[in-house]
Amino acid sequence: MSFKPEQLKYSRKNVWAQSSDAMRQEIMNFSEDYKHFLVAGKTERACVREIIKRAAAQGFKFIEQSNGLKPGDKIMMNNRGKALLLAVIGQQGLDNGVSLIGSHTDVPRLDLKPQPLFEEAGMAYFKTHYYGGIKKYQWLARPLALHGVVCLQNGQTIDIAIGDGPGDPVFNITDLLPHLAKDQMVKKLTEAVDGEQLNILIGGIPLKDGEKDNAVKLAILNLLHQNYGITEEDLISAELEAVPAGPAYDVGLDRSMVGAYGQDDRVCVYTSLRAILETTNPFRTAVALFVDKEEIGSTGNTGMNGSFLPDALAEIGSRLHPQFNNLTLRRVLAKSIALSADVTPGLDPNFEGVLEKNNAARIGGGVAISKYTGAKGKYHTNDASAEFVAFVRSLFNRNNIVWQTGELGKVDQGGGGTIAHMIAELGFEVIDCGVALLSMHAPFEIASKADVFEAYRAYKAFFAL
Repeated sequence: MSFKPEQLKYSRKNVWAQSSDAMRQEIMNFSEDYKHFLVAGKTERACVREIIKRAAAQGFKFIEQSNGLKPGDKIMMNNRGKALLLAVIGQQGLDNGVSLIGSHTDVPRLDLKPQPLFEEAGMAYFKTHYYGGIKKYQWLARPLALHGVVCLQNGQTIDIAIGDGPGDPVFNITDLLPHLAKDQMVKKLTEAVDGEQLNILIGGIPLKDGEKDNAVKLAILNLLHQNYGITEEDLISAELEAVPAGPAYDVGLDRSMVGAYGQDDRVCVYTSLRAILETTNPFRTAVALFVDKEEIGSTGNTGMNGSFLPDALAEIGSRLHPQFNNLTLRRVLAKSIALSADVTPGLDPNFEGVLEKNNAARIGGGVAISKYTGAKGKYHTNDASAEFVAFVRSLFNRNNIVWQTGELGKVDQGGGGTIAHMIAELGFEVIDCGVALLSMHAPFEIASKADVFEAYRAYKAFFAL
């Protein structure tokens, strides 16, 4: 059998170039809801609440409400309000493993310290400790919002959201004026802003008829107590996060891209959520896993290194099979397949030297699969098998999904990881599969609307197995 040269050569595709007018409109419509999701879930807790709300509206129920399960059932399992699992029971139950898509709900940010409030030079500030991999200078001189929870001594939990509502005030970390920045400007970018300088400006009016010392701090405490019933000691048992204020935006004259905070990795959270909400009666059980703490190593009881996933599958198995045990669980894990749904860097002409062009993902090039991540000699990666790469390629090609390959930078340039290797260590076949971003980990990240839509289509095809 002979082939034409164009049949032998691999060539990249552009989603927009081969989309009909109707498909382009569908992409645009899809992205409107995506932007709403980004604004609704600016913290991992808020993200999980939004997922639960949407899942409940589509008939998903918490597993505690059911003693037994059958094919077609839709269930949820909540892990401390920061991680979540959704599942649609397949025709085979767990006999042939599960089809899992795992993404993470946490995002780089600034966390308030346990004792954050102080006054200096007639102004009140919150001290922070940054979370995840950030460039500290990017967080200066921009409007910030404050989201999270405060747990009172009596057990009551107070939700805080200031800076994104109509008429809300915003917060800020001040920067040094260029006229006086001679010393700052000659420092390395990593040294230009110290971590202890990331203090958030929160007020400047002193309390009347109060102490002269710390009068502004006392005024802020008074406002916090009046509005939320909290005291300074309550801030010790709080999880308050400073995040960029404002909505998600259309980017470009053609509105082809979305610009927003938190697209790593909530772009994959959203697309896998939409995919499983639209999954009915799959052959294999479909599982969407949303975990926390990926940006700091997947630690803790809500991170991928915790026991949430095997425990959840054991709960499902015990409701499907009366004799389900630990050995059965291990067999289920060994038969399971997964997509580690996380983002990859897109080729940026402004910084193209850090990526190797043949293996870099392009914005608008479709969903990106990455055989491996890691650093240097592929440390801390999964490195998907050739067989599973071929399986995913074939699945996407059969469903006319535009896909491309991606890699996390040139060899020895740097690197990073995802939850893929942790899923693989449980026995799964797994590969990274997600959306290419520009300005990853910045307070404002860029994604192509076309790639977001192709990721959704790819995840939906995977769940339909």
